[in-house]
Amino acid sequence: MGNKNTISTQSDRRQLPRRQDMVYRGVITLNVIAWLMLVVALILFHFARPDFVSGVQQYWGIEGDTAWSQGYLTALQGTLLVCVGLTLLSMILRRHRTRRQADRFGANLFILALLAAISLIMINTISP
Repeated sequence: MGNKNTISTQSDRRQLPRRQDMVYRGVITLNVIAWLMLVVALILFHFARPDFVSGVQQYWGIEGDTAWSQGYLTALQGTLLVCVGLTLLSMILRRHRTRRQADRFGANLFILALLAAISLIMINTISP
């Protein structure tokens, strides 16, 4: 019985280390940009959503905005679309480059794609 958890002792045929490979660095850069786009989407969501009107505001007659801000909502949808697109591109590039057992899975890309896609679906169903 062989040990499945050990790393193979065969020589690595890669020409360059992963840190110097331009495709690998490009995938990492796309990943970071996609996560930053999600942060931007969260900021846009904060400004796009309607205000919460509390009981004190109602008592004093202070009106709050009860509708979504259309400009911010459009920017939010565009940002989420770009985030999903960059994530899917990064997943495709990563799938073609990582073939070894020791290569990492990249679960953060699946989490990011899931978060951005669910957010996009929810925003499209809620928006007027």
